[in-house]
Amino acid sequence: MAGSVGGTALDVGSLVQQLVSSERAQYQAPITSRETKATVQLSAVSTLKGALGSFQTAVDGLKSASIFTPRMTSSSDEDVFTATSTGDAATGSYDIKVLALAKAQQLASGPIAGGSSAVVGTGTLTITYGDKTFDVTIDSTNNTLGNIRDAINKATGNTGVQATVLNDSSGSRLVLTSAQTGAANKITVAVAGGDGGLAQFAYDGVSASTVTELQPAQDAHIKIADQFDHYSASNVVTGLVDNVTLTLKSTSDDAVTLTVAEDTASLKQKVTQFVNAYNALYSSFSKLRSFDATTKAAGPMLGDALLRGIESQISLDLSNPVAGITGDFKTLASLGIARQTDGTLKLDSAKLDKALNTDRTSVAKVFGGDNGVAARLSNDLTSMLKDGGAIDARTDSLNATLKKVRDDNDALDARMQVIQTRYTKQFTALDALLQQLQNTSNYLTSQLASLPGANNGSK
Repeated sequence: MAGSVGGTALDVGSLVQQLVSSERAQYQAPITSRETKATVQLSAVSTLKGALGSFQTAVDGLKSASIFTPRMTSSSDEDVFTATSTGDAATGSYDIKVLALAKAQQLASGPIAGGSSAVVGTGTLTITYGDKTFDVTIDSTNNTLGNIRDAINKATGNTGVQATVLNDSSGSRLVLTSAQTGAANKITVAVAGGDGGLAQFAYDGVSASTVTELQPAQDAHIKIADQFDHYSASNVVTGLVDNVTLTLKSTSDDAVTLTVAEDTASLKQKVTQFVNAYNALYSSFSKLRSFDATTKAAGPMLGDALLRGIESQISLDLSNPVAGITGDFKTLASLGIARQTDGTLKLDSAKLDKALNTDRTSVAKVFGGDNGVAARLSNDLTSMLKDGGAIDARTDSLNATLKKVRDDNDALDARMQVIQTRYTKQFTALDALLQQLQNTSNYLTSQLASLPGANNGSK
């Protein structure tokens, strides 16, 4: 609402807005300051948590001492076999011939006219494979070739025999295939009761039978150095060389060389990744607690006790000697991983190589022992990052501050609304009064102008 005084409009809305804004400013400033500070700190804590989590991933990859005895395992002909090993495998070279692959037995019945719908007979099939046996009951409701196949596949206790129906020019055949390779996993079929129609499926591998062995149950046969024989029920061979696994693919007339060698390059790559991960973490620390003397700009966690405590603990974990180790290698620095003047770590590859060649066991303990650097760091990082830990508590505190800020803003909005309503009433009343005075003034001016002689000049 607006009136006029001397022809000038009174802008009630603008006047009220300016007064309310001026009054709000004195209360809004500290609330906004708290909000900005809490938001910046919450972002900083989130950055810190993410950096610690990334570092923990690198640390956990070094907790096991076995990674410091890595092995590079190879086959000179991967069409014959491939090989893998654990860190406990002894280094060495072996000439191997694969004379036979492990096979799963496969049996086929004689031909049956009429296909899957042909009625065969009733009775009980007792099927044995390896040391396991299960029964299949066939009656007049499931006595066709297709039904018998399905009954075998669905039988309780059948975890190792697959039945199929094979159709050829002479008729249809019931085919049984063992799920397990190896000579011990032979299939036998005994028949009892019924009308005798199932007798054609009986097979014990000895007595005469109309069942044909399409493929025998067979162990893999390996010869080492043309002298020693090794047999395996599976083509995945684990007992030939300790802690080495071979996966057989084909037989070979010529020897194939299996080589197990130390994989120092892989180990050094892991150590390098650890150093890089720490330096990335340290870079985050530096940004969070930075201070620019020229611009006076400070990092969001400059002087923060939480950050100081975390950085101090990680520094101790990195620098303290590892207990229980004798000899020259007890610290990261002794392995060539030293702190630089700028606070970052640097790897001296030549020094690490020397340590590995001199005492690989101690090197493994420094990193991956029960009291090793990686174990210490992992335990402390887990404690820092766990639910209810120091970082979690700080995050909850900052979120509580932001909630209080929102509540204070809502309260201030309500208070300003009351003030705005009051000012609006006051200035609206003033505007009405000024309008009334203006009208009275205009009336009096008009009356005076109408008096006799009002328009004559004075004499």
